[in-house]
Amino acid sequence: MLRWTCFCADIDQWLYFPGHPTHKPMTPNPVEILADEVGRTSRGIQSVEVGGQLLKALARSGRRMALKDLAREADMTPAKAHPYLVSFGKLGLIEQDPSTGHYGLGPLAVQLGLISLQQVDPVRLTMAELPELALALGVTVSAAVWGGTGPVIVRVEEGPQAVSVSMRHGIPASLRHTGTGKVFAAFMPPERVQQALLSQGEPDAWADAKFHDELARIRQTGFSQVDQELIVGISAMAVPVFDGFGRLALAIAAMGPSGQLDLSPDGPQAQHLRETAQRISVRLGAPNVLGN
Repeated sequence: MLRWTCFCADIDQWLYFPGHPTHKPMTPNPVEILADEVGRTSRGIQSVEVGGQLLKALARSGRRMALKDLAREADMTPAKAHPYLVSFGKLGLIEQDPSTGHYGLGPLAVQLGLISLQQVDPVRLTMAELPELALALGVTVSAAVWGGTGPVIVRVEEGPQAVSVSMRHGIPASLRHTGTGKVFAAFMPPERVQQALLSQGEPDAWADAKFHDELARIRQTGFSQVDQELIVGISAMAVPVFDGFGRLALAIAAMGPSGQLDLSPDGPQAQHLRETAQRISVRLGAPNVLGN
């Protein structure tokens, strides 16, 4: 007599066809079930991941590319790359220039990018980074955005040792004398900066050649620093965060006792601050992040 069995995934026992001897129900091993579920959810489609390297290469270059150059950047041969490009073209993820034959990102890729930018909140992303940043740097850190009349601090995260300075959410940052303010003065439209300087009682700042030289350096290095400029014994440094259109989204600053804050642009604290800003900028889709 043939013996038939089958396993039903939605119940916790073996079912036997009629006629089978009485059996004892068996409970599957939960560890094995969990391992199987993890394997199922983490298993991807290799061909999609391989083809995706072509899209990444186009995104990195920021320009249209010839087939051989695109294939090389994606670490594959042109013969291997071409079928992927054909399929991506049908989907609208890439498009081919009819005159040059070069490949670029297509209309669907553009739509996906725009939708992604609309869904990402720079302040929310930054606020999630600040607690770890404060612990890593050992000083107080903050985030600021451009308000109606200049930079406004929207979040403060105290370090291991609190700074006895009136720094809280909602207060404006001086464009002339704070690291945060100088970042905004360097990257915001000049006319808006001039108006904000006037409202902050700094009508002569925009005519100061030394101030303009400092702003030019900040644009070049992506790093602002103040050494006991506003308060004796307190120093600060700040870096910009850019959005998907290359515009200044916000500034992240670190502030603390001068003896605890290394203002060297190449120091470990400055490097960690830069890396945090760059990571957020990448999440926001910034096309050209300073320092990359």
